[in-house]
Amino acid sequence: MKFKAIKLKKQNKAEKIKELKENDNSPKVWVNVLKGSLVALSVSLVGILIFAFFIKYVAVPTEAIKPINQVIKAISLLVGAFVALRKVDQMGLINGLLIGLSYTILAFLVFSILDGNFEFSKSLVNDLLFGGLIGGICGIISVNFRKKTK
Repeated sequence: MKFKAIKLKKQNKAEKIKELKENDNSPKVWVNVLKGSLVALSVSLVGILIFAFFIKYVAVPTEAIKPINQVIKAISLLVGAFVALRKVDQMGLINGLLIGLSYTILAFLVFSILDGNFEFSKSLVNDLLFGGLIGGICGIISVNFRKKTK
């Protein structure tokens, strides 16, 4: 009799695992990464455009342009992570890191096409490190922020 009870428990666990796999409606990691990167790129393009109009009418020191661009990138990554990781309950660091790295590569390609100059330099490596770091932090924040607001 005990043997049958144990066997039933194993079947129930196996059925639950199968059911969880079939009912898994959460998007895959690569879909989240693509979505977050594209949203961040869109926000970044709008932010850079607004900043360009601002520079045209207000005297902004040359030294302030690079830090403001980094702030625009960080805000873009935060928005992209929040949008992409809306339905994710775990792995915020990994998802955010991948979003940050892929956003940086996409942004490099888009802005290089707009500029007409593909230049691989030390600043690209710095941007990749910055994008990965900020993306990971934003992924952690977005996943944990959602848990607290439930």
